[in-house]
Amino acid sequence: MKPARIETEFPAPAYRGNQEQALADIRAAFEGGNDVVLVRAPTGSGKSLLARAIAGSARTASEAEAGEPIGAYYTTPQVSQLDDVAADDLLEDLELIRGKNNYSCILPGETDTPVDQAPCARERMFDCQVKHRCPYFSDRSIAANRPIAAMTLAYFMQTAGSDVFGQRDVVVIDEAHGLAEWAEMYATIDLSPRRVPVWGDVEPPDIDGPDRAEGYAERVMRIASRRQEELRGNAELDPEEVVERDRLTELGSELQWFLEDYRDPDSVTTWVVDQPDGAGTAVTIKPMNPERYLTHTVWDRGQKFALLSATILSKDAFCAGAGLDPSRVALVEVDHTFPVENRPLYDVTQGKMTYEERDRTLPRMAETLVRIMQAHPGEKGLVHCHSYGIQERLVDLLSEYGVDERVRAHDRENRDAVLSTWRRGDGNAVFCSVKMEEALDLEGDLARWQLLCKAPYPNTRDSRVAQRLENGQWGWYYRTALRTVVQACGRVVRAPDDYGATYLGDSSLLDLFERAQTDMPGWFAEQVDRMSTPELPELDAGAAVGEANSRSRSRSHRSTTRDSDGSHPLSDVWDS
Repeated sequence: MKPARIETEFPAPAYRGNQEQALADIRAAFEGGNDVVLVRAPTGSGKSLLARAIAGSARTASEAEAGEPIGAYYTTPQVSQLDDVAADDLLEDLELIRGKNNYSCILPGETDTPVDQAPCARERMFDCQVKHRCPYFSDRSIAANRPIAAMTLAYFMQTAGSDVFGQRDVVVIDEAHGLAEWAEMYATIDLSPRRVPVWGDVEPPDIDGPDRAEGYAERVMRIASRRQEELRGNAELDPEEVVERDRLTELGSELQWFLEDYRDPDSVTTWVVDQPDGAGTAVTIKPMNPERYLTHTVWDRGQKFALLSATILSKDAFCAGAGLDPSRVALVEVDHTFPVENRPLYDVTQGKMTYEERDRTLPRMAETLVRIMQAHPGEKGLVHCHSYGIQERLVDLLSEYGVDERVRAHDRENRDAVLSTWRRGDGNAVFCSVKMEEALDLEGDLARWQLLCKAPYPNTRDSRVAQRLENGQWGWYYRTALRTVVQACGRVVRAPDDYGATYLGDSSLLDLFERAQTDMPGWFAEQVDRMSTPELPELDAGAAVGEANSRSRSRSHRSTTRDSDGSHPLSDVWDS
């Protein structure tokens, strides 16, 4: 790596905000001998541009000695983040590669077939005469030979050990705050009818821990391998058989990894097993502290690493979860450039949203939401419902108030389509979302306000969460929830001249702020310190449906500028 080149590799014609200072600090951290630099950069810092500058400092072929790796990887867990990179002209030299299922075959009669189900995947010894023009293999070849290859974290991890994507000099991971959790998720083994093609032959007994899971895993591997050999013996497979074969291959790798790691006396991984419905039902085998998995899939893939996020809250905690030596890791803090008055927090808490108290709190929260809608009659809003159960109940309550014509909601299957339609709309629709606290850009009039319905604590019924709490890891519990809140608060304020209000509906959020205070970034602590209780309008469901009067229309029209006295144009709504 050539840290001295970081500033000159910055792709934009000019710096904005704190980018120049951030690059200087990142350069100094690498020049100080650190192998890993954590960059805590809030929304609007231009993290992708910082990432490009760091990646550009990787050794080139002319600078490397024999055997030294060259080039860089850019990776992110968020598909939407990769889409943003692809659309950014300043990042055009990041060569993108996606998974096979994102590409279509170009053979006649197969143009609607994903590459992972094309004739080359279906037919043994198939000789594709146009492989050199295949969109997947073409993109893969180009990415493998360009200085910066960009891909999702899932694809990056899946290609560990690949001859095509070997070790490079620099690895840059954007939105890296959940790296350990992503690794745990990717290494989790789901043994269920949907995920095990030979389920009818391997229905499990009662599995009460990893010891019994070990024996069951061996049995599944034997039967899966037998079926896999049958499929491989066929000269040609239909698309369903291709999917089955590939899943069996994947399953074998997952189970082999578990068995090797579980039997390794030196492994630091703790394995937990869930089978909530007992014998004959789905089994989930989950790793905790997946240091070995991260070593293989991430840390062995580069020599220097830059990990960027707004919510790497604690260097030591992050290092512990990711298997890093803190003495070889530096944390660079980038200050927020958005005025704190443009990103206010408002306390409209109506009680706790725990499972036991939710039924009492939700009706009050629904009424408060109607009043918030009244305060923003001509503006779109986002509601973070946390779960589909909360979302469904809240939408029902809003319907009882007669404001459902302004409400939009999604389910698991149509979330992207409904989100896209809502984003394109020009009206005042309120989007009731689930798990959209991250990677959602609602700059400007896309959304001017949002409501957080529930403190996003990890689910204590998850065996990994329960195990951590049993081990006294309450700091992790509160940091994880705070990280999600901080991410959520950044959805509606995306630029220095943007603004948006965040309303807090669950009183447990206030408790979270107290418990996790020492882990808050300074810029977010400033928001919390300024939090106030707004004077919302008296309940009038009719007024919540649209722009109720000329004053609200005028206010909405003025929303892109400040008033002549410098105050924010929505202060008359929030504080009147």
